[in-house]
Amino acid sequence: MPVKVRIPTPLQKLTKDQAEVDVPAKNVKELLENLERQYPGMKDRLCDESGRVRRFVNIYLNEEDIRFLKQESTLLKDGDEVSIVPAIAGGRNREKNAKSNANIPQRTSFRVFSRKNFAGFSRFL
Repeated sequence: MPVKVRIPTPLQKLTKDQAEVDVPAKNVKELLENLERQYPGMKDRLCDESGRVRRFVNIYLNEEDIRFLKQESTLLKDGDEVSIVPAIAGGRNREKNAKSNANIPQRTSFRVFSRKNFAGFSRFL
């Protein structure tokens, strides 16, 4: 059962510049293993030594963050879309600029990540 996987720009060199690839998988763990089989070097960038998705890598299934589903055990079905999105860091020091940051809301996790979000974040990577 093939799943469409959106590849972020920094990892597209591993997929021969393909922004989307089809990968057969029953769950996210198998998807990561098959990505590595098809595109060597992918798993090292996405997973830690124990095989878990790295903290700074976000994976979305049909626009839903897998951390709010069953993580690597999340089941996949034919036609699903998976987006791999590296976290973006940076910005101002909150403590140093406490007065100017008073009206900035605290960071929240994206539970839903749309195609528009993916396109917007991918251009910066």
